[in-house]
Amino acid sequence: MLSKFKKSKYLIWIFLFSLLLFSRFIKLDWGNGYFFNPDENNMGNAIAQMSFSNLNPHFFAYGQFPLYLAFFSSQLLDYIKTGQFADHINFQIAILSLRVWSAIFSIASIYFLYRISQFIFKAAKNRHIFLLLSILNPGLIQFSHFGTTESILIFVFIVNIFLSLNIYKNLKLKYIFWASLISGIGLASKVSALILTGPILLSLLFVLFKDRKILTTISYSIVFILLTSLICIVASPYNLIANSDFLSSMHYEVSVANGTAKVFYTNQFLDSIPYLFQLIHIFPYTSGIFVYSMSFIGIAFIFLRKKIKNPYWLLILIPSLVYFIYTGQLYTKWTRFMSPLFFIFPLLATFFIIQFKNNLLKYLLIFISILPGVFFLSLYLKPDIRFSSSEWVYKNIPLNSVALSESGNVINFPLNLNTINVANVEFYQLDTNPEVQFLLPKILYKSNYIFIPSRRIYKNQNNSHFPISQNYYKNLFSGKLGFSQIKSFYPNVDLLLNSEDAEETWSVFDHPSIKIYQKTKDLKLNDYEDLIYDNHHT
Repeated sequence: MLSKFKKSKYLIWIFLFSLLLFSRFIKLDWGNGYFFNPDENNMGNAIAQMSFSNLNPHFFAYGQFPLYLAFFSSQLLDYIKTGQFADHINFQIAILSLRVWSAIFSIASIYFLYRISQFIFKAAKNRHIFLLLSILNPGLIQFSHFGTTESILIFVFIVNIFLSLNIYKNLKLKYIFWASLISGIGLASKVSALILTGPILLSLLFVLFKDRKILTTISYSIVFILLTSLICIVASPYNLIANSDFLSSMHYEVSVANGTAKVFYTNQFLDSIPYLFQLIHIFPYTSGIFVYSMSFIGIAFIFLRKKIKNPYWLLILIPSLVYFIYTGQLYTKWTRFMSPLFFIFPLLATFFIIQFKNNLLKYLLIFISILPGVFFLSLYLKPDIRFSSSEWVYKNIPLNSVALSESGNVINFPLNLNTINVANVEFYQLDTNPEVQFLLPKILYKSNYIFIPSRRIYKNQNNSHFPISQNYYKNLFSGKLGFSQIKSFYPNVDLLLNSEDAEETWSVFDHPSIKIYQKTKDLKLNDYEDLIYDNHHT
């Protein structure tokens, strides 16, 4: 009997570990040589221009730690293969290296989530449920496929929570050392990771009240702060060496984040409501609709069962709430800003699921909980939607046709297609730039087709801040511009949800929706002008 139990236990672990590896490493080269995430492009370019004689990345939106990690690991692999180091790292290799490290950090995060669950769930089967829901969390899957800093920051927050639980249980200098190392790496990846040190500071405060070891607690706090700062400087030295460039970049990033600098790629946040925006347009997609819904009942159960008095739950929930309160009020509300909180929803949903004694009901809840993750994972098992749609264009649209498309999508659509005359118009400037306003009717007059490569503009500029854009899309979609939709490409990976309604960066990098319109009625040039501008022409 014991042997049978051990065998089933090993099978569960083999299944979960295999699923974790598969979900994190499958199709890391997605995009087929095109890189649609601007952060990946910026980091890849920074790595590609570095050399052993010059490690200044000339890029300070992020710290140097992830750049150096990709640079030195790529150099090491090159040395193993060729016996010598390369002068520079190829741009594509740099991005693939970043993605591999994102996957590795994501896997490490899942391990520490399991270690956290040991403080929360007594039964192994409950920990396995949490592990399964975390592995198939759509947000964690997506960010493990982006060569950006998010997987590192998620890892830092999760490990710091794990260490905070250990510090509270038994304050030891080794935990302070590890917390300093992890926090230093976080700060060397992104300065805003300072808030991710919250769990450690909170645990030290809890220890102070619990054990009354004032001198020890203060001493350990000072050690933590000093050692974290030192590690940050060592892992991201050019923040000090090129101090003026770093401060200039930080000033710009902060002004974009708080909305004092209005830029075209933050249009979606105009008039957005803090906190409510994230609750509606981010978390349902990154968690999956079922886990997201169950998590609210889970938190209610935590209060009803008085688990909120448990210091371990407090050390998880309070830093997460503080992070949400601070980050949620920012003007820019990108999905990546919320990524350190993705783990909370599987945790709360698990607490809800385990309240049921009926195994059949419990298994049913687990099954529907993982469906969104399975659907999202299928994204990386299919051809990229931009290639599928480009191939359709190549086969179905006549040679030398004229098409109007939208710029501002990192890579123009269609991909690698020279048989059609495509005019990429700066729609982001349509309401403010007289030159764009002058050109648009003329391009429409000549065009046989219209390509909409993503939801970015027609979803974001469909309000009173953009009257001309609003007019243009209203008349296009209604058919008044003389164009009819002949094809749409929509990667259905957000189960029961429309990804076009999510915060735009959730979909536009790896699963945008694409629409193609064909001219079915010829209008005069002044007709286009009247329909689009409707007394708004400047």
